[in-house]
Amino acid sequence: QLSCLVKLVTLHGIPKDLDSYPKDLLLFLSPSDYAATGSCVQYFANIGEANVEVLQRESAQRKQLLLEALACLKVPDMQINEENAEILGRLVCDLGGEYIRRSGGNLLKHLSQCESFLPDQEEAIRSVISSGNTTFGPPEAWSAFTLNKLTGLIPVFDHSILQKIPK
Repeated sequence: QLSCLVKLVTLHGIPKDLDSYPKDLLLFLSPSDYAATGSCVQYFANIGEANVEVLQRESAQRKQLLLEALACLKVPDMQINEENAEILGRLVCDLGGEYIRRSGGNLLKHLSQCESFLPDQEEAIRSVISSGNTTFGPPEAWSAFTLNKLTGLIPVFDHSILQKIPK
């Protein structure tokens, strides 16, 4: 339905008020289509707010979106800083384990909103959390507030992490 809607909306060219359309609609446009109305950074900030689950996980379209976003943001050495994590929004859910490891705690808040993880992502999340080198600190120092912030990641925690969290 969204794909058809994009065709209707763009029938006579890209509308100037594209930002006023539902964010999910932008998933079916390319950054070059959007270029007439804004920058690629603005495009991916809008995409980051869209429900990327509309596109099937591991689909070519979703992978291409992530690749274009990383190119637009000029991400160095697979490290995502807090600002870029904010722009990527839900696209962080598609980042591989190496990105998660190298970005450290910058992604945890955003990853906690993901619906599911691939095994290499889970491993990377556990590695980052176990290191304690995040804004949340080591699991031994966590409070109920910290756990609330990381709710979406709790299913990924293994026994070694869970046993360190204070009762």
